[in-house]
Amino acid sequence: MSGVKAALKSAKAALDKNDFPEAEKHAKVVIDEDASNYFGLVFLARAFEKQGKLDEAESTYQTATKAKANDELAWKGLCGVYEVQGSKGVAKHFQAATRLAEIYQGHQDLEKCQTTVDNLVSFAKEYGSWSQYKDALRMYLPCSPFGEFLEGRMWHPSFTFKRLAEITETDEKERINREVGQRRTRLGAKLTQVQLDVKREVLRDSELEDLYQQVVEWTQDDDERRIYEEKILQHAYHHMMVLLSDDKILKRRQVQDLAHGMVIIKHPFKLAWDIELEWHDVEDVASSDRNVLLEYVQFFREDGLAKIIQAHLGQKLVSAGSAANADSGSKGEFEDLNTDETLQLLDDGGSKAQKSAFAHQLIADFYLRSQEYEDCVSVCRHAQKLLRIESDKCGLSFENSFDAIAACLGTSLVYYQAPKNHPEAKLIFNDLLKRKPNSTSALLGIGLIHEEQEDFDKASNFLERALTRDPSNLRVAAEGAWCNAMNGKLEAGCNALLDCLKELDADKHSPRDLRAQISHRVGRCLWDLHPDKSSRRDRQGPYSYFIAAIRANPSYAPAYTSLGLYYAEYARDKKRARQCFQKALELSAAEIIAAEELARAFARDGEWDFVEAVAQRVIDSGAVKPQPGSKRKAISWPFAALGIVQMSRQDFPGAVQSYQSALRIKSEDYHSWVGLGESYLSSGRYNAASKTLDHARSMPSSKGHAADTWFADYMYSNVKRELGEYEESIAGYRQILQARPEDFGVTIALLQSLIEHSTDAVVKGFFQDAAKSAREAMILASRSIRLCGQAVNFWKAVGDACMLFADVPALIQEVPLQEMSRLLEESTASQNQHSQELVNLDGVDFSNISIPTTTDSEADEILLTLARFALGAQKSAVVAATHDVHARAVSWYNLGWTEHQVSLLHNDVKPESSLSKDFSECATAAVKCFKRAIELEAGNADFWNALGVVTTTLNPKISQHSFVRSLHLNERSARTWTNLGTLYLTLEDHELAHEAFSRAQSTDPDYVDAWVGEGLVALELGDQNEARSHLEHAFEIADSSHVAAKKHYLFASFDSSLQNAASRSLGTLIGPMFASQQLQSQDASVLPIRHILALLLEQAGDYGAAIYHLSALSDQIEAEYESTESSASLGQFVRIKADLARAQLEARDYEDAKENATTAADLSDESDEESLSKEIRSRVRLSVHLTLGLANYYLDILDNSISNFRSALEESDNDPAVVCLLAQVLWAQGGSEEKRVAKEQLFNVMETHPGHVDATTILGALAAIDGDSETHEAVMSDLVSLRTRSDLSNAQKAKIDELHILSAHLLGSEAEATQDIQRVLMIDPSEALGWSHLSDLTGDVSARTMKLRTAVAGSKAENVAEALADVGMVPEAQRSIMLCPWVTDGWDVLQAAVAIES
Repeated sequence: MSGVKAALKSAKAALDKNDFPEAEKHAKVVIDEDASNYFGLVFLARAFEKQGKLDEAESTYQTATKAKANDELAWKGLCGVYEVQGSKGVAKHFQAATRLAEIYQGHQDLEKCQTTVDNLVSFAKEYGSWSQYKDALRMYLPCSPFGEFLEGRMWHPSFTFKRLAEITETDEKERINREVGQRRTRLGAKLTQVQLDVKREVLRDSELEDLYQQVVEWTQDDDERRIYEEKILQHAYHHMMVLLSDDKILKRRQVQDLAHGMVIIKHPFKLAWDIELEWHDVEDVASSDRNVLLEYVQFFREDGLAKIIQAHLGQKLVSAGSAANADSGSKGEFEDLNTDETLQLLDDGGSKAQKSAFAHQLIADFYLRSQEYEDCVSVCRHAQKLLRIESDKCGLSFENSFDAIAACLGTSLVYYQAPKNHPEAKLIFNDLLKRKPNSTSALLGIGLIHEEQEDFDKASNFLERALTRDPSNLRVAAEGAWCNAMNGKLEAGCNALLDCLKELDADKHSPRDLRAQISHRVGRCLWDLHPDKSSRRDRQGPYSYFIAAIRANPSYAPAYTSLGLYYAEYARDKKRARQCFQKALELSAAEIIAAEELARAFARDGEWDFVEAVAQRVIDSGAVKPQPGSKRKAISWPFAALGIVQMSRQDFPGAVQSYQSALRIKSEDYHSWVGLGESYLSSGRYNAASKTLDHARSMPSSKGHAADTWFADYMYSNVKRELGEYEESIAGYRQILQARPEDFGVTIALLQSLIEHSTDAVVKGFFQDAAKSAREAMILASRSIRLCGQAVNFWKAVGDACMLFADVPALIQEVPLQEMSRLLEESTASQNQHSQELVNLDGVDFSNISIPTTTDSEADEILLTLARFALGAQKSAVVAATHDVHARAVSWYNLGWTEHQVSLLHNDVKPESSLSKDFSECATAAVKCFKRAIELEAGNADFWNALGVVTTTLNPKISQHSFVRSLHLNERSARTWTNLGTLYLTLEDHELAHEAFSRAQSTDPDYVDAWVGEGLVALELGDQNEARSHLEHAFEIADSSHVAAKKHYLFASFDSSLQNAASRSLGTLIGPMFASQQLQSQDASVLPIRHILALLLEQAGDYGAAIYHLSALSDQIEAEYESTESSASLGQFVRIKADLARAQLEARDYEDAKENATTAADLSDESDEESLSKEIRSRVRLSVHLTLGLANYYLDILDNSISNFRSALEESDNDPAVVCLLAQVLWAQGGSEEKRVAKEQLFNVMETHPGHVDATTILGALAAIDGDSETHEAVMSDLVSLRTRSDLSNAQKAKIDELHILSAHLLGSEAEATQDIQRVLMIDPSEALGWSHLSDLTGDVSARTMKLRTAVAGSKAENVAEALADVGMVPEAQRSIMLCPWVTDGWDVLQAAVAIES
């Protein structure tokens, strides 16, 4: 034991010396001896603590407290350990300090107990959380374990509760912010919903209200008590806001009780008063407690709701009572408001109380009483929204408040924009009557709605019910009387209205609007009761009541309408009538009669803006379309009027919509159908216009007024004209002119339609129809010049008709010369003289034009006379356009193009023509015309483009500038880009030309000239295939009027066919033949085109047509040569004779072929270098010698034939082809010497031209026929090597194969022949020749099938026809005949089949 004490002393001494390791050693000695030694444990724990071994210290102190639980030393040490741990040891420190304070309390040691509690609170405040700090603060409360022991030595409970409340407020705010920040990042989270959920969770567990209540109960400061009562209300209110609907009831009751208590004690807390007013569900805001409203104004004078309450009560607060003395009943002083002050308060209050439903109810009630229905409707709708929001917040239904607002809204809708809003008002009143069947406002409202819909029986029913409920209501009585009058009881209704008027007269404060309404209705009843003129004109009759109504209420619109009718129909004062109608419409858009009369008056004066304003106002009012169930008739005239206005402004889509709306209302309105059709036409919807106008023409109303329906027929003809159905359009115009022969517009339309028909016919290639229409246009113009001679379009049409014949010179005989003479005479007689400026352009004037008497005159003379007349007509158009700048510019433009066309004609006609010299100045004149057009309208891209065209050859720099300027104005013009490319092409700048043409193609891929330009560029660059591709595409997409595309395509195709004769087929010749035939139809005088056509027909195998054209050309050239004896004509004649002889040879007309060939040969000997060049002369002589040789051969004049071929050999320099022909003729002569010479000639060809297929095959055939096996074998050996060459054509390969097969037949057995045929098929199985021979030799069905298949796959129709016939069946024979009727095989099979049948 002494050792333990000594160790304790040593440990204590070591602790005092701060030698903690030594103390630890001695303390452990004590513990080893006595494990429950209290001081040993305390000393050891102390040593651990000072050495920083906190866990061992804590454990040792806890062991010590168990050894001696009521000793303070261990507990103090434990508190010290926890204090060193900081925030980690707050909770344990709280337990240890509480136990230590209890020990001190047991020892009755007040000082140490208080100190311990204070330390506990301080440590929790510094290191603990909000909840730990709150737990520590509760030690100061009376309810704590030390409350009674330390009473008087701690904080007052109210202070502690306030501190707890503050901490709780801060803690809850932090929790809310923290949770919202965490949850808002979740997928699909919405911030508003997250905030509600978090607040609901936090406030559900909140103890703030209890803390506030404790402050209220413990505090001794009344002001502080009021503050915390407000906080209780605010917290409860906010808590209720976030609760779900089912959970709001109890909390709402608490909030209402708290708010009502504050109002009772007159505590000026705004939230409480707002709750009291906003949540008070009343049927009528007028029944609200006036004292409460006045007190609200007194407490919250500057609040928006307070201002509105003052306006509602009609009183304003002059001086406010003291809020401090509110409990004693001290109130402010109020005085009445005037109108301006009331409106000012409403305006100020409304801007501040935008979220107050009660404020909006008060405003709506004021507007309804003031008859400001538009404002009342707007406020009521907003009030409904605010009331729904408030209902969602607090969970109250506000049924009475909703009904009150609905009644106010419905009543306003009855009067506001009637009857547009009547359906909505009716729904509101019906819904209200379901809940409150005796609602006077609902009954009256529905009655007024039925009255407006002219359903007076139902209106009377509702009004009688309302009058039964409220007999003193004059408005209801007056409406009922008016309904009786409208039901036919005019006298009874009038008397009842007079009774109501008397009662109003007795009341000096009666409403002005009601007095005006009843006075007007009395006047209306008298107007209808006495319809005679004298009664209505009587100023003491209806007129006096109308005036009385206006005096009673100058804003009563119906009275102005009735007064306007009086002035218009009986007082004959249109000015006053218009003023009355205008005033009525200004006051009310529902005055339909006034609006219609006003619109008609404005339309008569051409004031379309006012017509639109009137019509649009009526449409916007909703009065045009009655609601379902209404007996009121719909009106369509506002939409029709609006359509007319939109048509005048060229707003055609809008006009379509307007007329469609009119027809939906009144489908039998004829004029609306016509207007709709015209709108469709003007907007480019031609099919719709056609159907619409056709319907209008077929309507019964149109048939009943035939005199007024011509315009529909006229518009229908216009539609057909736009659709390109010119025959029907022209027929329609003519039918109208039969009834209206002097109609200027129809005459011009017919004239233009004829010109357009002619132009369309030229485009489509119907040149005869084009000439016919142009002729009819000239005839019409000659008959109508006196009517239309001053119109620009008239003279333009005349000029166009003249120039149309330039496009079809072949039909020049159709020109109506007599009508042209009549036009000239009438123009001169009407003094339609051109200005000197116009005459000086080119010297052309009507005064110096002479018309040929007959069409037998020379074609060039008639054509140039037409050109002069066209120039004169276009100049007359310029004169007629004097008063219109745009028309004058366009007329100069048209004159310029005509000058340009005439200058082109001047270049085409014969130089010796007597009239050709008159147009030498036309090109310069065209430039002047386009410059004048540009001066008048410089922003027109077409004018600049035209100037560029006419200056292309005159001045390329100006031309380029013009094109660039045109493209600056319209860069998407394919025509201008093409013209620019053409300019570059003429300047030989192929790269720029290609770029310009490419730009034109990209702008408009279907623009023909761009493709022609690209083809010409390719030709210039030597790319023949590319050029032909472009020109062929241009020809395919071009119309029949496009001469350039056809000419260039024809020339390119003809050159290609000459260069690639081996690949030439019928398919490649169809397009060029079609182009040449169209060109020939347009102008038969162009000889090269007809010559090329004949050559193409010869290549296609149509020898008869070729001979016809060549014969005609021969006669024409011969006649020309006889008259001119020019070398050029002689050269042309020789070439045509040579071509004619060749065609006749191919047609097996050997005698004529020989004759013409002999003529060509003789003339070629006489021709010189000027008529035929050396190269062409050589070709012509070669052709005629070959023709003569073959003709003599077929005529069995072999000696002459041989002589001709020898001459051909000389001309061709021993050409192998000619040698082959000569060898065949020599062999045919039959003599041994001739045969020997023929073989020698062929051997010579093979030596000089190795691999010549024709010479080799002919030699092989001759050897086979002659039985010369040695020669035959050598030839066949050469042919085998030749057959493998890749440069052979299909025809050459066929010759070799044919020789193989025929040789096998002649020299070998059938087996050998079959073997040779199979060898040929192995080399080329797609060749039909081998399969044909195999089929003939073996009769094999498979060989016959392959023969048909390979023939179909080939390009020759004859081979296919032969293969079909070879099948031997009737259907295939018929197909063969259908495909090639000239192939006899099909006919033979069919004949055999018919013979078998018979």
